[in-house]
Amino acid sequence: MNPIFFSIIFIPVLEIYLFIKIGAQIGALTTILLIFITAILGVYYARYEGLNTLKAGFNQLSKQETPAYEVISGATIAFAAILLIIPGFATDILGFFLIFPITRKIILNKFSKRFSPSKKTKNNFIDGEFEDIEDDNDKKI
Repeated sequence: MNPIFFSIIFIPVLEIYLFIKIGAQIGALTTILLIFITAILGVYYARYEGLNTLKAGFNQLSKQETPAYEVISGATIAFAAILLIIPGFATDILGFFLIFPITRKIILNKFSKRFSPSKKTKNNFIDGEFEDIEDDNDKKI
């Protein structure tokens, strides 16, 4: 089964289940209030972390270094903000994990190890020669 299709079906079902269970425990109005509070706090903190990441990226650029981690971290913070805006508790938990710098670094390290090329793979390239042909000396086949 396609993982994207599975997540499109599974995530809303999980969110509805959590709404029902948590709403039964703390009440409907409190549940709705909690959803709004997590969205507002999450977006505010995402803005704060995004500005810190942007500042760190500019510091890397001023040192003549590539801000690769900062770019990936900024994209992760933007994704986390989207998760926090979407109503639900499971997406909020994942969004908060991605926003906090400590857990974000752990998650990004796990993904970088998972998707980094292994040392056993060969470089797939073709070695060849070429000849530069000038415009006035065109060779036709």
